[in-house]
Amino acid sequence: MSAYVYGIVRASHPPLPEDLDGIGDPPRPVRVLRQGELAAIVSAAPDQLRPKRRDLLVHQRVLDEAGAGGVVLPMRFASVSADDDTVTTVLAERAENLLERLRALDGTAEYNIKANHDEEAVLRLIMADNDDLRSLAEANREAGGGTQEQKIQLGELIAAAVQAREATDAESLQHALTPMAKEVSAGPQGTGWLANLSFLVDRGSAERFLAAVDEVRREHPHLELRVNGPLPPYSFVDTPSSRHPEGDTAQAFGATAAQPNA
Repeated sequence: MSAYVYGIVRASHPPLPEDLDGIGDPPRPVRVLRQGELAAIVSAAPDQLRPKRRDLLVHQRVLDEAGAGGVVLPMRFASVSADDDTVTTVLAERAENLLERLRALDGTAEYNIKANHDEEAVLRLIMADNDDLRSLAEANREAGGGTQEQKIQLGELIAAAVQAREATDAESLQHALTPMAKEVSAGPQGTGWLANLSFLVDRGSAERFLAAVDEVRREHPHLELRVNGPLPPYSFVDTPSSRHPEGDTAQAFGATAAQPNA
């Protein structure tokens, strides 16, 4: 029977609640597989697994329960192994790396920050900072809107200026928040956000980190920031040098790309 993997803990991790249910309809009971110094939190995998909201929330709840007892390496949603033996084999093969990550992530949480522009505010900034754009826009207005060619030229220049400002603001956001984090992980490009960054933060420094986010909002009112956290450290299960398909722990269990904070 295939095994759905929620996360990895130390074998000495405090017991989970006996009545803890996992994903599926009906829900599958959660259990623990131990291998040496490590253990995997698993349940039987449903025959058809899709990222439904209910199962995403159950995945998160199981990890929250585990995290209440100590550090846990969270697996992404839909991490499914062929059977229990495959799970324990992965634990044995990756024991050194997994134990190192458990030590590194102890007492931490992930905060995901997504940023975008307030379109009207950023256009005002761009026009205020660019004499050529202001002159061209004014010339078009005086000409009753300008020719089609002039309108296209102005639109292309504005689009290029917005794109450049997106890159600058993404870099400034990361620069402002990185000093408050132990590690930073950038999300995939092309997600509709100008920045999608995950920060690994000591729980004792969380207020300081969130205060820095508020400071960015005050200093850059044209930025719209969405904060999600504290979360299990999904983006930091593997060391930075091993974050590729061959070294991805979640991929070793058969994970999809979906995860509760996506």
